[in-house]
Amino acid sequence: MAPIELPTDLTPELAPLYWLLGRWRGQGRLGLGEQDDPIFTQDVTFRDTGLEFVEYRAETWLADEAGAPLRPLTVETGFWSLDRARTDADVGPGLAPADLVPAYRSAADVDQLAQPDGAFAITATITHPGSISELYYGKIKGPQLQLATDAVMRGEHAAEYPGASRMFGLVNSQLFWRWDLRAADGEMVPHASAILDRTASAEEVSAKRTA
Repeated sequence: MAPIELPTDLTPELAPLYWLLGRWRGQGRLGLGEQDDPIFTQDVTFRDTGLEFVEYRAETWLADEAGAPLRPLTVETGFWSLDRARTDADVGPGLAPADLVPAYRSAADVDQLAQPDGAFAITATITHPGSISELYYGKIKGPQLQLATDAVMRGEHAAEYPGASRMFGLVNSQLFWRWDLRAADGEMVPHASAILDRTASAEEVSAKRTA
């Protein structure tokens, strides 16, 4: 894959995640992804918020064989970031402002966080309907990302959800992803997979974009 040219105003800590940024649309299948498994369509946005986090939003619809949406399946929201020690430059809790001086001022500074194999540790929080919130940890190396749940918070009426893993990869400019769920016996079971095409660039969906 050709090197990605980063925009000059990109939040530095998002450099390893840059290939995800933008809006994506496509379809996939539930389960093993076989011909008889249900089809869904999906819109996904990864957005630079101006902070050290990527904002994630995915809207998914059950679809017919032609890919036409039939009814909503779910909406997921969350925040993804590099996993590193907290500094005075980090926001929160709540509305507590961060120090004006960023922890990392350039992509070169961020490279210091790389592991010996070139991967970066990553964390993600994802919340979806049914009173379920997930905390993921994993790694990102080039255009490949792997996540596994460290914790799952469930509300009183939430369905059983022992855990999950997710994989994302950029192949020939398309975003491939797979989502596996942990069964009660601890085995990982295929839940869904999809292939998405980019429909808007990182700059077009950025929260820092001006009219």
